Amino acid sequence: MKAIIVEDSRLARVELKDMLTQHPNIELIGEAENAEIAKDMIEKEDPDLIFLDINMPGKNGFELLESLEVVPQVIFTTAYDEYAIKSFEYNALDYLLKPIKADRLAQAIEKIKEEDPHTPEKSLLSHHLQADQQVFVKDGEKCWLIKIGDVRVFEVCGNYSRVYFENNKPLILRSLNQLEERLDPTSFFRANRQEIINLKKITKVEPWFNGRLKVWLEDDHEVEVSRRQAVRFKELLSL
Repeated sequence: MKAIIVEDSRLARVELKDMLTQHPNIELIGEAENAEIAKDMIEKEDPDLIFLDINMPGKNGFELLESLEVVPQVIFTTAYDEYAIKSFEYNALDYLLKPIKADRLAQAIEKIKEEDPHTPEKSLLSHHLQADQQVFVKDGEKCWLIKIGDVRVFEVCGNYSRVYFENNKPLILRSLNQLEERLDPTSFFRANRQEIINLKKITKVEPWFNGRLKVWLEDDHEVEVSRRQAVRFKELLSL
């Protein structure tokens, strides 16, 4: 699993790098002393995991996450325990207090999925957002860090798109066509001109009028599949 350390203290970086040598499943591919350097490195190297300090000069760790389009798994590292609750609002994998202890680091790494997202099979779709990849969604003052696989529907709303997940439906400044280019076609399907649905969230399908289909998703979300797309839908899901 590829990892990057984001930490302004050189000593703290050295100590963490030394401890990570005891975990051969973690491949350290870079380190950054501030959020600006980290953002460029994350977008270029596409790490699976970042060890992220919260208090840094310039942007803090939370602001770095908010600036990323695709967010790796995160283990926060900080000397201040008052950030603990907020860190889990960002779906952090774990939260380590400095000075980091070897046993706590080991516990955090145990939480990491054994499955490597960069297997040959998945690399064929590396330009697509995979189900377990996290994305940052911001709508006004509200923000969420969610896995793309948790989204039920993307829906056109003027120049925006509405994102449905759990009980939330924020608006994002992305067109449906832009989203379709980024989404994994084995998981997401363009049901009609207005909506993209998550195939893994489907609970029921029925024939509808004029060759169309009616699809029910989790939470009883209903979507009509256009006649043209119904043909593709059947081919995609048929044995």
